Amino acid sequence: MNTSDLHDLRARTRQFARERDWEQFHTPKNLAMALSVEVAELAEHFQWLQTGADAELDAAKREAIRQELADVLLYLVQLADKLQVDLHAAAVDKMVLNAIKYPATI
Repeated sequence: MNTSDLHDLRARTRQFARERDWEQFHTPKNLAMALSVEVAELAEHFQWLQTGADAELDAAKREAIRQELADVLLYLVQLADKLQVDLHAAAVDKMVLNAIKYPATI
């Protein structure tokens, strides 16, 4: 996903909320809470699997997971937008910090 893809999602989520007059409810707190609920719904799909390995997922389960991943992404994009965080830049910066914290060679 490149920066323009994230900008497109941001514009689409803004428009979606605006058309439904939901912007009034989209505070950072509410978006963060909704995001955590969606992450929990994603985790539910793996909760009782023997290993949680990819091989345990049938087509229906994969589609359900796909939908939950989309929900997580959409709420994350909305939260970042509300807080004026450039997700792409933040992720790139974090990967640099992670490379320092966890070097490939020790």
